[in-house]
Amino acid sequence: MSIAPERLQLPLPRPNILDLAPLYDVLRREAPIAPVTTPAGDPAWLVTRYEEVRLLLGDKRFGRSHPEPERASRISTAAVQDGPSGEYATEEADHARMRRLLTPAFSAKRMRMLSDHMGRLVETYLDEMTAEHEATGVVDLHSRLAYPLPVAMICLLLGVPESDHELFARLSERMANTAIGEEAHQAREEFFRYMVGLVETKRPQLGEDVISDLVRAQSEDPSFDYEQMVRLCVGLLFAGHETTVNRIGLGTLFLLTDRSRWEALVADPDGRVDAVVEEVMRLGAPGDLGLLRYAREDVDIAGVTIRAGDAVVLSINAANRDADVYSDAEDFNPDRPERTHLGFGHGAHFCIGASLARTELRVVFSALAHRLPGMRLAKDLDDLEVRTTLTGGVAELPVTWRSL
Repeated sequence: MSIAPERLQLPLPRPNILDLAPLYDVLRREAPIAPVTTPAGDPAWLVTRYEEVRLLLGDKRFGRSHPEPERASRISTAAVQDGPSGEYATEEADHARMRRLLTPAFSAKRMRMLSDHMGRLVETYLDEMTAEHEATGVVDLHSRLAYPLPVAMICLLLGVPESDHELFARLSERMANTAIGEEAHQAREEFFRYMVGLVETKRPQLGEDVISDLVRAQSEDPSFDYEQMVRLCVGLLFAGHETTVNRIGLGTLFLLTDRSRWEALVADPDGRVDAVVEEVMRLGAPGDLGLLRYAREDVDIAGVTIRAGDAVVLSINAANRDADVYSDAEDFNPDRPERTHLGFGHGAHFCIGASLARTELRVVFSALAHRLPGMRLAKDLDDLEVRTTLTGGVAELPVTWRSL
């Protein structure tokens, strides 16, 4: 197979939710930076090879903002990660401040403190699943565990009332939906108004949570714009659960579609769970696009010239399956010798919530292996309902097991 000279249309069709389009392998070899048309109909460059994706993730010549946002290429019709974000003139300083403010809240020490609560919550979810299974014989692991746990944990960390979980979950789903057009942007504005209300409710009596920390910081720093602070809160609430929801679902599918993988984890949950989590982060491929960046100057790389202002889509999914970096790159193998991946990004924009996501995944997969060793899928992979959101993933995950 070779690549035709015309501009490729994103997304590239994939055979199922676990595998990528075979064309990605060709692109990595023949055109690691290729001209494409985004789902929004705009021109962009698609980067697929590990070397270039990793390089550009840490390259300050690329950013999330654009000097003329209204003229910038857009990646999708969703209302998150769809186009430029942030202020072009102050992006680097704004990002440095955000990292400085948030790093303590997402520290490994804080995650260890949360893990006990997380463990108790997972046990409660599993108790409820077991009771439902006794009555029905099948349980949806997505709605019963994969979705509510990350939502509950990010809400706890940020200081979002438990009574608002369902509201913000619905807004997140609508905001990331690529099939509803203008409604997705309406959901983003609703989310913004909801967060303004939450911020102002908290202001008279700030607590020990991330939103309270940001409100304090914004009141003390004139350069930290109020709207910027609110949009950061929205972004944290959205991103803080989406990654983990998807990886729990995809990880469960990788483990259960090959019985030997699941049995290996069941045989030694505590010893194997860390390696399983890292392989889920490497091979799990939510969404069909990638991270959006804009060139701040002309850049020559991999045989092409990316002009200032051009949109660049960094395919983490493709980079994490680069056969020049990983042996048997398409295989799910927690025992592989290569221990690196780009599942949490790289460089200055390395995911600040990586320790939270890792902790959640470890707790979930270890508990499932301990509590439900006989678990299996109750529906064929190709028959599962898939989410029509920018981040993708499954909308259901029916499982069953033999009752003891």
